[in-house]
Amino acid sequence: MDRASLLLLAADALLFGHVLFVTFVVLGLVLIFAGKFRNWGWVRNPGFRITHLAAIGVVTLQSWFGMICPLTTWEMALRERAGDATYSGAFISHWLDAILYYQAPAWVFAVCYTVFAGIVVASWFWVRPRRFASPNQS
Repeated sequence: MDRASLLLLAADALLFGHVLFVTFVVLGLVLIFAGKFRNWGWVRNPGFRITHLAAIGVVTLQSWFGMICPLTTWEMALRERAGDATYSGAFISHWLDAILYYQAPAWVFAVCYTVFAGIVVASWFWVRPRRFASPNQS
């Protein structure tokens, strides 16, 4: 496998990881609400909830400050180094790109991320996470 192919493979893997991150954020909220009604104890896990809140928090802050997601930056850098700045070359990257990236003004994304983050914060109060266990407890 030549260097360009390896770089494109790495870019595709990064894009796939980016899709997994977005899936965690969106599906995580859906599962929190479903867990409320289905009495799933794991949705109250404080580690999961803090990670979920931090994930959407980072995305929201990036949008407020006009920052491009580092995953996108790294992926594009890999594609550029491979000599392929477009997604036309690989099937998986074409479809993952279509799912993940939309064309809209930056303020639209900032508003959407902020509203979504607000819902995640509200879920914290409606579906309360358990407290972390103290070190003295067994």
